[in-house]
Amino acid sequence: MSGTFVGMPAFPQAAHEALNNRILRGNLRHATHTIRAKRAKAVAEVSDWAELREAGRRIKDHTLRHLDRYLVQLEEAVTAAGGTVHWAADADEANRIVARLVKETGESEVVKVKSMATQEIGLNEALEAEGIRAYETDLAELIVQLGKDRPSHILVPAIHRNRGEIRDIFRSEMGEWGRPAPEGLTDTPAELAEAARLHLREKFLRAKVGISGANFMIAETGTLVVVESEGNGRMCLTLPETLISVVGIEKILPTWRDLEVFLQTLPRSSTAERMNPYTSMWTGTTDSETADGPRTFHLVLLDNGRTDTLADEVGRQALRCIRCSACLNVCPVYERAGGHAYGSVYPGPIGAILSPQLRGTQSEIDASLPYASSLCGACYEVCPVAIDIPEVLVHLRERVAEGGPVMQGGDKVVLQPAKGHAAERAAMRAARWALSRPGALRAGQRLASRTRRFHPRTLPGPGKAWSGTRELPAIPKEPFRDWWQRTNGGKDEQAKDTKAQDRRDAK
Repeated sequence: MSGTFVGMPAFPQAAHEALNNRILRGNLRHATHTIRAKRAKAVAEVSDWAELREAGRRIKDHTLRHLDRYLVQLEEAVTAAGGTVHWAADADEANRIVARLVKETGESEVVKVKSMATQEIGLNEALEAEGIRAYETDLAELIVQLGKDRPSHILVPAIHRNRGEIRDIFRSEMGEWGRPAPEGLTDTPAELAEAARLHLREKFLRAKVGISGANFMIAETGTLVVVESEGNGRMCLTLPETLISVVGIEKILPTWRDLEVFLQTLPRSSTAERMNPYTSMWTGTTDSETADGPRTFHLVLLDNGRTDTLADEVGRQALRCIRCSACLNVCPVYERAGGHAYGSVYPGPIGAILSPQLRGTQSEIDASLPYASSLCGACYEVCPVAIDIPEVLVHLRERVAEGGPVMQGGDKVVLQPAKGHAAERAAMRAARWALSRPGALRAGQRLASRTRRFHPRTLPGPGKAWSGTRELPAIPKEPFRDWWQRTNGGKDEQAKDTKAQDRRDAK
């Protein structure tokens, strides 16, 4: 099993195979329809949802513009609280760091909180090669691990499995990993959950090392935040003596005030809950043997293509993603093809724009992912940080069609298109132009009366409150710091106003 799915077929072939699996399509249809209906109801309860969404977008954009400053501030705060910060340029470096840290403890097994970043870098496989066994503790991740499978959804990795399949996996595989499944296990949710609970409890109680990701990092205090629904994360974060957190550099937030926005939007967009059942926060270490929390804490800050993505003016908005999976649940392509067809730990619409930028390989699958969409725009409508996925998709399609780099900065790896795509290149330019201008887009949609309007730009004006009392945070139009430019090897990038951008695009 490959952590990054490299070598899988391109999306068209993988999707074609998935379409022939009636059980898979039935599982996906039932799950996605259920989740998105609940989400719509939860979001409708919030009168200022549009303001919260815009606040989330502005906070993320501001943070990305000043990532150099906030990362240094975070490192200082974590260090002051007793933790140690490690910087990993790519997956290999991150895996080496984590393996070394685990070996230094003398342990040969770890318990893990669900983490997209560790899946992205293939950490479990890297640890196994070093003689270290990693146990997934999230229920869905446990199902995937026991079934020697791959995750197919950001929030519900085992969404492609039904209860009968899960029962069979538990019966046949649990004994190989620890406590076996109870005799006579049925496929009722209560029995399946109890079997997982008994299986995992012994691992929680004996584990000395825990590995996590984080949903957010707070620069001003060095605090990390994990939100989850089962309580397994709380166990992994508080019981082990050593905690190692692997987190993408884009997960940082400047202040506690900023966290308030996302603790309102993330639960509703992901699990359709008003509040997350478990929100765990930790800052540094504890010196007491009786207190909860690790006595040793390591934070591994992961780049792995993120700074290259940041160098792309259009593509960088993918780094706003808070991994809610709302875009997957409304996507007609994902509903029919499933997550495995995307060949990445990040499936669905967000994976179609994030994976090609992070990986930057010449593989056929990365060249095909920007085309894994109907451009219906449903993903944009539900995104809690207003990532314009259709715009980025068209932007990446244009690059593939022109034979240009999918990501900018660094080595500028090129994805070569098929010959004779002049018409497609022209179409991509025209679509990009229209998507960047609400007026032109709406005019075109009025002409095509049956086309749903998917790119509204009705944003709250200055001074509008986002939580009843707070004003929207401003985004200063400042250039990137010199540090960023040195990192990306690029020239100074001056902030450009909208009119200048329009004139440039018109040419």
